[in-house]
Amino acid sequence: MNTKNNPHHIVIVGGGAGGAELAKKLGDSVGKNKQAIVTLVDAKLTHIWKPLLHEIAAGTLNSSIEAMEYIDHAHRHHYNFQLGYVDHVDPQAKEISIAPTLDDDEEETIPRRSLKYDTLILAVGSLTKHFNTKGVVEYCKFLDTLEEANNFQSYLMRKMLRAQNRTQELRPGQLHVAIVGAGATGIELAAELHGATKKLIAFGFDKLEASRDIKITIIEASPSILPALPKRLSDAALEELRKLNIEVMTDERVVEAKKEGLITHTGKFIPAETMVWAAGIKAPNFLTTIDGLETNAINQLLVKTTLQTTNDENIFAFGDCASCPLIGEEGFVPPRAQAAHQQASLLVKTMKYRLAGKDNLPEYRYVDYGSLVNLGHYSTVGNLMGNLMGRWSGSMSVEGFVARMVYKSLYRMHLIALHGYTREILMTIANWITNRGLKPRLKLH
Repeated sequence: MNTKNNPHHIVIVGGGAGGAELAKKLGDSVGKNKQAIVTLVDAKLTHIWKPLLHEIAAGTLNSSIEAMEYIDHAHRHHYNFQLGYVDHVDPQAKEISIAPTLDDDEEETIPRRSLKYDTLILAVGSLTKHFNTKGVVEYCKFLDTLEEANNFQSYLMRKMLRAQNRTQELRPGQLHVAIVGAGATGIELAAELHGATKKLIAFGFDKLEASRDIKITIIEASPSILPALPKRLSDAALEELRKLNIEVMTDERVVEAKKEGLITHTGKFIPAETMVWAAGIKAPNFLTTIDGLETNAINQLLVKTTLQTTNDENIFAFGDCASCPLIGEEGFVPPRAQAAHQQASLLVKTMKYRLAGKDNLPEYRYVDYGSLVNLGHYSTVGNLMGNLMGRWSGSMSVEGFVARMVYKSLYRMHLIALHGYTREILMTIANWITNRGLKPRLKLH
């Protein structure tokens, strides 16, 4: 039993959308009043909302402005922050192991260390699954992390600079971007890249012509794009992509990536020197190595509706790394940001129950508030309320300006969950004053 001299230690691994929100809420409640010690562990010093990565990759959003610094956030909200990648969990010893942190020269900055817990909450998110497709790891870009998004933006800028200052004709596929996967990430990235390249040409890249030299192709193995959305909205998104001269290939499964481009199962070759893999997800591999815990085929931890892992009541998991059964229907909670947000709110209540010694923990019931896909400043499509409204009257489809405003509000809600209303309003005003008319609408370095 925990006492004031030996308080309950809640360790959260992963500072994504759900983990960062949970750390803040627990810190401001049970951490502030010393009911428990709350520690967040993450491999990075900063947090960025993952749905923004495609904008950072295109250069239309500056990550240094949008990123939240964990050390500062932890200080403000009464929790501890530990930098490092967790690579081992020992349920018997109730201990996690954090790998050494290395600098750019591969020298050790922080040594390996261990951390004891009373309650462990895993929120390590997901990574892109490449299905062991030949050549993908070697030749394709991924956008799972802020570092990968920033590296992609720098890479693309170098490609454009070389093309602008070339002394000979462009090679086939030199400025062709091929995106594998027509889910939200692939669609949003394609639209954002289209807008970014048009801005570059407007800034003086006069040797390039968008319609002639720059090509964007989306390749999807399924019969249609955006399968999570109703067909009418999927068709609306497809029409918008065609207006932007973005090629969409459906029913084409990529079987190999080469340096010069992609090969599909029908034998088609798509010449492209820039290839992005955005098809499928899986949880981090280390979850499968935790003794006694159950995982599924994509490495997700199996959890009960209380979000406790099936074989260990002291280990919880939520968000993309957890497979949680739906209540009242078949299937599992989809790996979406709104689910992680809802689960983080539930776990605040759950932790208070545990600290009070209550055994009857609350259960998580997924509420679908809908889906939105943002096609840059061109359009936004989606449906609101999802199954919440669908039980009575069906979901409400939205497009254009209304959908765009709702999409922006989702990000603002995340920022409010992290910082509170007052601080977020002040930050929004400060960013508006700083950026209005003073900085280009595209990152150029």
